[in-house]
Amino acid sequence: MNKTFKIYLLLLVVVFGAIIVMDYNSPKPIDWTPSYSINDKIPYGLYVFNQELPNFFKNQKITPIRNTPYEYFGEKYNYDSLVNNYKVNGTFISINENSSLDEQSVNELFSFVSHGNTVFLSGKILPNSLLDSLHLKMNSEFKFKDSIYNWIANSKVSSKKYKLMEGVSNNFFSKIDTLNTTVLGCQNGDSTRINFIKVQYRNGSFLLHTQPTAFTNFHLLKKDHFEYAEQVLSYLPKTDLFWYTKNQNGALISDSPMRYILSQPALKWAWYLFLIGMVIFILFNAKRKQRIVPIVEPLTNTTVAFTKTIGNLYYQEGDHDTIITKKIIFFLEKIRNDYLLDTTYLNEDFIKKLHLKSGKDLAAIQKAVFLINTHRRSPHNSIEADLIAINNAIEKLELE
Repeated sequence: MNKTFKIYLLLLVVVFGAIIVMDYNSPKPIDWTPSYSINDKIPYGLYVFNQELPNFFKNQKITPIRNTPYEYFGEKYNYDSLVNNYKVNGTFISINENSSLDEQSVNELFSFVSHGNTVFLSGKILPNSLLDSLHLKMNSEFKFKDSIYNWIANSKVSSKKYKLMEGVSNNFFSKIDTLNTTVLGCQNGDSTRINFIKVQYRNGSFLLHTQPTAFTNFHLLKKDHFEYAEQVLSYLPKTDLFWYTKNQNGALISDSPMRYILSQPALKWAWYLFLIGMVIFILFNAKRKQRIVPIVEPLTNTTVAFTKTIGNLYYQEGDHDTIITKKIIFFLEKIRNDYLLDTTYLNEDFIKKLHLKSGKDLAAIQKAVFLINTHRRSPHNSIEADLIAINNAIEKLELE
C-alpha cells in the first residue's frame, strides 16, 4: 500500500464521517409518496386505518386478502349444481390511489356481487371495465384545493362538510345509471360533483368512492377528518369483511439486495461516494504495467501468386492439358469451399444449385460446365484455343 493510496483512503473515511454526522443532525424529510401501504406511517399510508379497522367495524370478522379477487373468490365458489354459490359472503374492501384490479378480478367481483354481496372500492381512478359495465363515466376538473369540500348527501347521516386539501382527487362521476344508482356523497360545493355512489347489481351492490386520501394516516389524524371516513364506511353492511391488501402490504418494495441501503439517505450517499471513490482510484491507478505488445504482421497468402507462376511454366512448355486440368481443379475446389457443393457430378442439378447459391448467370455456368465435361472426355487433345475458351468461361464467373 503506497502513500498516495493511504491519503485517498483517509480522505474517503473523513468524507463518509462528515456525511454521517450531518445526516444524523439534520431533520428527516417527510415522505409524501401516496403509497397506500398498510405498513407505512407516512402521511399517505394506511397504517392507522389498518390498525383502526376493528374500531370501524366492531363485531365483524375481517379477513385480509393477499392475492387477487379472482384467485381468492374463485377458490371459494361451490360449483355443485344444487348450490352454485360462494362459500363465503360479505363485503370486499379496496382502498388505493389507482385501482390495480385486473379484468379477471373485476369479472369475479361482478359474480360475487350478483350473489348478494357488496364491493367497496375507493380510488382516484377505477377500472374502465367496471365503469363501462355499470354505465358510469368519470371526469376531472381543475380547481383550487381550497374549494374541495366532501360531504355525505343524506343530511340525516350528517350535514357537515369536510375540507380535505392534501392529496385530494378532482375526479367525480359525470354520468350514472339513475335507475340503479344512488348518490351517497358529493364534493366541491356542488351536488353535481358526485364522488360516492351505490350501484345496485342483481342481488348485491357496488359502493364506489373517488377520495381514497380520506382514509390515509394524514386525514385520519387531522382534526375531525376521521368523521368523514366513518360516515363513508357507515354505508357498508354489517357483514364479514374481506380487506384487500395485495398492493398495500409492501408488495411493491424492491427485491434488490441494496434496497435497505438505498432506502436510508445516509447509507445511500455513502454507497454513492464509495462508488465514485473507487472510480477515481481506478482512473489514477490504471497505468500500463508492461511493455507495449508489438504488432505481428500476419503471413501473406502467396498461394494465388504461386499458382500463377506454375501456370506460366506449363504454358511456356505448351502443356495445355495440364494447365486446363489444374485450372478445373482449382475452380472446383473454390466451389466446394465457398458454396459447399458436391462437384463429383457436373450435371443439371449441379448447375441449378451453383446458379442459386452464387447468383451468377445461368448461361455462363452452363457454358463453363459444358467445356469442363468436354475436356474430361478427351483430356489429351487440347489445343491453345481450348485453354483460352475454358479460362475465359471460368473468369467470366468471377469465381477465381
